[in-house]
Amino acid sequence: MTQTPISAGPLDEQLTARLQNQRIIVLGQEVDDAIANRICAQLLLLSAEDPHRDISLYINSPGGSVTAGMAIYDVMHLIPNDVSTLGMGMAASMGQFLLTAGTPGKRYVLPHTEVLLHKGSAGIGGSAADIEVQAARLARMTQQMLEITAAHTGQSVEQIDQDSLRDRWFTAEEARDYGFVDEVLNDVQSVTPVQQRSAAFGLAAGGAR
Repeated sequence: MTQTPISAGPLDEQLTARLQNQRIIVLGQEVDDAIANRICAQLLLLSAEDPHRDISLYINSPGGSVTAGMAIYDVMHLIPNDVSTLGMGMAASMGQFLLTAGTPGKRYVLPHTEVLLHKGSAGIGGSAADIEVQAARLARMTQQMLEITAAHTGQSVEQIDQDSLRDRWFTAEEARDYGFVDEVLNDVQSVTPVQQRSAAFGLAAGGAR
């Protein structure tokens, strides 16, 4: 397996590289174009290294750009790998959408995570013609996200639409019962790619360095 070289760069870069070597990607901030491009690149790189092994996406995010999030969603479903998702801290708005988009049976949440469902919004302005175009685009994107969320949760589009009219917060257990995730976790080994577990145990046996 090809591993990402770990340089003596900033700590965040070192952590990202070490996690990527364990096939773990972390979304730990607002979803914007730069973050989406990085995560898409990581997904594609890990898939190219091994198209069969799982990739884990850990999410602690307040949400963000719909178009940036949809880029991540599309790449998650483009690659042949299963992508497990793990919500931790907060998975709100687009964070919730990506959490729910993981491979069925491999969507997890930690016990004290909060999950937020709501409809996206966007600033609309300009001429009357511009406003009409922007409003139609927002309506199309909203409907698209409703349909995708319904498909991944097992809820009806109408139910998702009704529940997202206002901010609706879910506890970990409520998120599981609603269909956003499959399991509330207390054991990290459940989301560690199988092929990495023996290596992880070996590191533990060798002690911290």
